[in-house]
This record gives sequence, C-alpha cells and structure tokens, in this order.
Amino acid sequence: MRPEPVLVTGSTGYVGGRLIPQLLQAGYRVRALGRSLAKLRCRPWANHPLVELAQGDVLDLPSLRQATQGCWAAFYLVHSMIAAPGAYRETDRRAAGNMVDAAAAAGLDRLIYLGGLGEADDPNLSAHLRSRTEVALILQAGPVPATFLRAAMILGSGSASFEILRYLVDRLPVMVTPAWVRNPVQPIAISNVLNYLQGCLEHDEVRGQTFDIGGPEVLTYEQLFRIYAQEAGLPRRLIIPVPVLTPRLSSLWIHLITPVPAAIARPLAEGLRNPVVCRDTRIRGIIPQELLDCRQTIRRALDKIKMQQVDTCWMDAGAAVPPEWVTCGDAPYAGGTILECGYKVRLQATPEEVWQPLISMGGDQGYYFGTVLWKLRGWFDRLIGGIGFRGGRRHPTQLRVGDALDFWRVLTVEENRRLVLLAEMKLPGEAILEFTLQPLGDDLMELRQLARYLPRGLGGLLYWYSLYPLHEYVYGGMLRALARQVGRPLVSGPERFTPKLPQTCPVPKNRA
Repeated sequence: MRPEPVLVTGSTGYVGGRLIPQLLQAGYRVRALGRSLAKLRCRPWANHPLVELAQGDVLDLPSLRQATQGCWAAFYLVHSMIAAPGAYRETDRRAAGNMVDAAAAAGLDRLIYLGGLGEADDPNLSAHLRSRTEVALILQAGPVPATFLRAAMILGSGSASFEILRYLVDRLPVMVTPAWVRNPVQPIAISNVLNYLQGCLEHDEVRGQTFDIGGPEVLTYEQLFRIYAQEAGLPRRLIIPVPVLTPRLSSLWIHLITPVPAAIARPLAEGLRNPVVCRDTRIRGIIPQELLDCRQTIRRALDKIKMQQVDTCWMDAGAAVPPEWVTCGDAPYAGGTILECGYKVRLQATPEEVWQPLISMGGDQGYYFGTVLWKLRGWFDRLIGGIGFRGGRRHPTQLRVGDALDFWRVLTVEENRRLVLLAEMKLPGEAILEFTLQPLGDDLMELRQLARYLPRGLGGLLYWYSLYPLHEYVYGGMLRALARQVGRPLVSGPERFTPKLPQTCPVPKNRA
C-alpha cells in the first residue's frame, strides 16, 4: 500500500461515490475531487481519516493540477452528458486533455478510466459511445499509462441504466419497443465494476491496457425486461418490437415514462442500437472475482431500494454551486431585478421538532399542501423537455448538499437552521426556495420561507407575475400545513415579510 493518495475525479457521481468508500475500507488514502466542497463534506465518507477533500473542476486546469500534485494514481470517472448535454463531446475532449496535462505535471504512475464498449472504426457507433472512446484515446496518448475499462450496461440500484429498466417495466404492462430490444448486451453489476477499478491499482500488468468488462451472461434487452418483471413480482410483460421507433422517439418515450431526462436518455437510447458484448476477457484472469449474473444483480438492486439503502444515484451528478446573485443579493450585479415572495410563521416548538418534517417533504411524502399542483408543474416541465419530478429523492428522511429533490437541487443544509433549494425545472430565469429556522426562546421559534427569482427577459417577468397569486396561495399554505405536520401550536402566521439581504458583492469582471 503506497503512502501517497489516489485521486478520484467524479467523486460525488454514481461510480465515484461508491468507489471511494471501498478504497478507504481497503486502506488506500484517497483525495476526492469535486466542484463543491459543501457537497463533498456531506458524503458519509467525508470525515474518514484517510480521505482528503479537494475542490476543483476537470475543465479548470489550474485546480486540476493542484488536486493531482502528490498523488500516485488517478481515477477518471467524469463525463459531461448532464453538465453539457448539447456539447458533451467537445467538453469531454477538453476535460480529458486537461487530465493528461495534470497527470504528466504530477508524474502520476497510472490513470484508470471507465468508459463504454464500442469500436472507434465502427461507422454505426453512437455519438455517446464514440465520445467515450475518444476520451480513452486522448488519455492513452499522454505520457502517463492509462488503463481503459470498457463496460456495457452497468446495473445497480440508482444507476441510470437500471432506473430506465425499472421504470419502463414497472409502468408498462404492454411495451412497444424499437428493434434494438433484441440486440445482445453483456451487463455488469456495479459491485463487479468497483472490484475491477480497485484491482487496477493492485496489478501493474494492466497499466496502459484496454480491457472489456462484463458479467457472465450475454442477453437481449427483452430478456432483461422479463427477468426484472419476475424479480419484481410483476405479471409477464407483453413486448412488441417495431422497426419504426427511432432513437430520438425512443429517448422521448424514456423521458416521459422514466425519471431520466431526454438530454441523458437520447445518448443512451442511441447507444442501445449497438451490440455491446465483451470481445476480450483477459482481465478475468488478472483480477479474478465472482461475477454476478443479471438476476442476482437485479435482485440485490431491488433489495437496496426496498431497504432505502441506495448509496449513490445517477441524479447525484450535478453542480451544487449557487448562482452568485443568491449569495450576494445584489440585483445590479446579478444583471436584473430579484423578485421575492416571503412568508413566516411562529410556532410553539423547537427548531429540532420542525427540522425533520421540513427535510422530509417532497418525493412520496409530497409538500403537505398543494402537492397536486406541484405534480402538475412537474408533468408540465416533463412535457416541455425539462427534468420533471425525476425519481423523487434519494432517501425519504435525509437530505445532503447536492441531492436531487424532485425538480430541486439541494444547495445548503444547515441542520436545524437552514435549507436552500435551487430550481432545476425549465424556467425563464433562476429560482431558489429557502427555509430558515430561528429560535426565539421559551420553546418559541420562527420559520421563514423565501422564494427568490431572477427573471430573464420579458418572458421571465410574465412568468413570475402571472403565477404570483398562485405562489401566494401555495407558499402560505405550505407553511400552515408544515406547522400541522409538526404537531405543535401555531402562534401566528402565515404572514408576509420583506427580507433584509446583503448588498455587497465582488465586482464582476465585465464591470471592473
């Protein structure tokens, strides 16, 4: 075991968030890289004695170079489908080039990259799989040996592939599918992927090599659907393949039926047309392990979901960095007028008594008031190409910075004090929803709810003012209903309040 740390990029993503605790348990020192230190600090492993937290971005070369210094190896587990859905290929190329530069400057011994199966010379290869291959070629062209693990479909609780599979089969007793439903695929369990990644630190013979990783079975997607239905205790699904469904139509259908938005569903759906089967199984002899079959993997994933023990989720990927206008409150600096709607109530309660009902709202619990209206907003957002309600929330009673909560992203969690949510639905502007808990003494406290909105253009102003009466109705009702949920006397309110916001900000570059 080397004394220097291992750098893990994408440390709050689906794979990285599971790899880090496994490496720590094995005794490795780990440096976790993320764009938000607050999001990193909320991870269960953040206080482990062997972990270091580093703020940086693979698109910011100086921060990446700084994070890489002193490490002996690095895992490259990032991609830009969520961050830059319309230009992820170019963004991924830039990020990979930065990783090559930083790895060389730090004198790393090896890079380890997890990508997808596909041959670069295949003219029918999807854009997503081609981008994964391009990243590997960039990394392997650098002076630091880069190991490329090519995986097909990764199955596990919370993975995008598993969530698509789960929601399609759960919700559709009759499935009209594209012809790709009968393409061969070789899925692999996330636990097996993690073992291969860790093994790449422990076997020098994998340095600079490319390996295919997959489970023990080659199936069709149709067979996967049937196995899932059996393990979930569902009636047999009727599957009807038709030749007229294009990848674009398939992605729109996935967007409407599953929590995975069209921006992610389309690249994934396009990749389904390509048979993805391992051609090279050498790694099984180098890093031996028990490979789980698809039935075992699906059963374990469903058990994790039932026990509410989903460690990471595809929704974890996403910036948890508040817009600058949120932290400074300066309308001129923000470039427009910040519109606000605030309500407050006073309760005969302690902040501790209010906190748990507050952070439990959303998901299956709903919003205590106007839940139907919130769901209608989610469906409308889904219809216009937004994320909608996604999959609800990661855990029914816990929130951490970076979590997805319906169509919000958690920006701030200060226990018993403050909760800030950033709207990720389609809006003609930017919006946050903030809750603050203020103790007043003698078991009396004040709960404030503040909606703040920065409109973009005339459409943004029309949006706010046309919905303003509805905002007043919903926000005031939410506080009253939340007070009932707490079960303690409501002393006063809901009543409007005007917040006092700081007006000091750094001078923006374009105004310096």
